[in-house]
Amino acid sequence: MNSRERYVQMIEGGGVDIVPRVPILMGYAAEYIGSNYGAFASDYRVLTEANIRCAEAFGTDQLSTISDPYRETQGFGAEIIYVKDGVPRCVRPPFEETIDLARKPDPLTATRMRDRIEAVREYKRRAGGQYSIMGWVEGPAAEAADLRGLENFLCDLIDEPEASCALMDLCVEVAIDFARAQVESGADTIGIGDAICSQMSVELYRDFVWPREQRLVSAIRAMGAYARLHICGNITHLLPLIAQLDVNIVDIDWMVEMRHARAALGPAKVLAGNLDPASMILRGTPEEIRRRFREIYAEVGGRYMVSAGCEIPPGTPEENVRAVCEPIAYL
Repeated sequence: MNSRERYVQMIEGGGVDIVPRVPILMGYAAEYIGSNYGAFASDYRVLTEANIRCAEAFGTDQLSTISDPYRETQGFGAEIIYVKDGVPRCVRPPFEETIDLARKPDPLTATRMRDRIEAVREYKRRAGGQYSIMGWVEGPAAEAADLRGLENFLCDLIDEPEASCALMDLCVEVAIDFARAQVESGADTIGIGDAICSQMSVELYRDFVWPREQRLVSAIRAMGAYARLHICGNITHLLPLIAQLDVNIVDIDWMVEMRHARAALGPAKVLAGNLDPASMILRGTPEEIRRRFREIYAEVGGRYMVSAGCEIPPGTPEENVRAVCEPIAYL
């Protein structure tokens, strides 16, 4: 059973040999091959080389295209600055002053969106059929916040809800187009990053974001791809609503009790997570990491994939990454 077969079987509910390993590798992967975050985020050739070499070295089961939240934002007109050893920065939110609903980027021509599509194609060329390939899009709330600026977006939800909803609708349209281009290029999974949702009340998420996430998820599933939802932070209060989304995989950050997540989300969804990337993955010991992942798997059972609560931090000792990816026998 190869990595892609293991991954698909876990989602579909079949038996696997070991629990799939799907950690998010960005800055760490760049560091591992002697490169840097700026090159990783700006050049698909660095990103793909870094992730493939990590998969070969550590035994991960998925190749990811995630790098930062500003792919679509650049397509909307934002200037992005690449930082050698840090996450890219948006100079100024393109819709900070005025929302321009007529501006809709084309994934095939917008520079950074096209670069991600090229990453999928490179994975398909070099490792198609061997590993799962995960494309990535920003969720409706996350992208709207990137376009307007975080403070403006949150104020809009209260003061200008119609404008905020129209902007998120546009973000969903762009995300669907972007997802389709990645699926057509070889991605079997599309990750959806919507981190700002962890800071919302149940009511705001339910009324404004959830229907748009569901529209995006439904479109991805209709393309024949799997959907993975990633919301950093404590989403305990949102779990009953997330349970109603048609996503296949839900990432669970370290603040959330995994037993509670399984109870709220039910047995059908695959859970991924949830070790603290800093205190456990970066600064813990291999023995602690191995023990805790086995405890988590015993807690949630069945459909589970090994991952930290968020990305593996740069500077993590190699032996700790090996501990993350050490095979766990499927029960």
